[in-house]
Amino acid sequence: MTRDVPIRGDSRPLRDYPDVWARYSPRERIVHWLWLLGAAAAAAWSISALDIEWEFFGDAHEQAVDLITRMWPPNWAYLPRILHPLIETIHIATLGTMISLIFALPIAFLAARNTTRNQATWLLGRAMLVGSRSINTVIWGLLFVAIFGPGPVAGICAVAARSVGFVAKIVAEAIEEVDAGQIEAVEATGARTLQVYGVAILPQVLPVLIGTAIYRWDINVRESSVLGFVGAGGIGLYLYASINQFAWSQVLVILIAILVIVILSEFVSAYVRARTT
Repeated sequence: MTRDVPIRGDSRPLRDYPDVWARYSPRERIVHWLWLLGAAAAAAWSISALDIEWEFFGDAHEQAVDLITRMWPPNWAYLPRILHPLIETIHIATLGTMISLIFALPIAFLAARNTTRNQATWLLGRAMLVGSRSINTVIWGLLFVAIFGPGPVAGICAVAARSVGFVAKIVAEAIEEVDAGQIEAVEATGARTLQVYGVAILPQVLPVLIGTAIYRWDINVRESSVLGFVGAGGIGLYLYASINQFAWSQVLVILIAILVIVILSEFVSAYVRARTT
């Protein structure tokens, strides 16, 4: 049932208002329920396809308590041995992020619609973005270990290869949103393409570039901690060895050390981003 609200001096209704307010119309509610049913069906299909052994959940809490008991107390005497690998992990993340910036900036100009030359170069830039972001850092690590051998060089290259697409995508979107008036003003002076990029566009996207680089470095510190599992250097090599030796008290020390490094990187990242914005 609805009420007609007439306009003053006019007998025609202004609009029909329902007696009871509803957030969604009947059609929108049907669409929402269809989405929920589709999501539930997709989840059920995925669970059935994975062939999960539900019996293992019965004593999972007991296994977790047993593992924590074997980890405690932590073997703090092992801490001096992992200080160098921890510092190496930070170096891998830092150098990998720096190298990614060198390649990400030209790719971003290539992938932005307002700075690329044509559709072909735009597709090439987008293909580079997708190719970099579609492969996990650990997979990149496996590939570079096969090329350079085990060690931090493979880890640096893996971090850089994964970070290029992330940084370039965000910077490309920022380039597409720059003020076109500044570009036209610089072009009117007879500046060349690279001069236009450096004078009119780069200063506008520089805060985005710096903030994205710091944020990606923060992510890379975490990802570098597991690259040792594939032989790409860092603390992950010691973590992998301790797990294989069932040295759970050493594993706890490594996990605590990684947690401290990640927390410190969070503070550094937040401080730098606050100073650059």
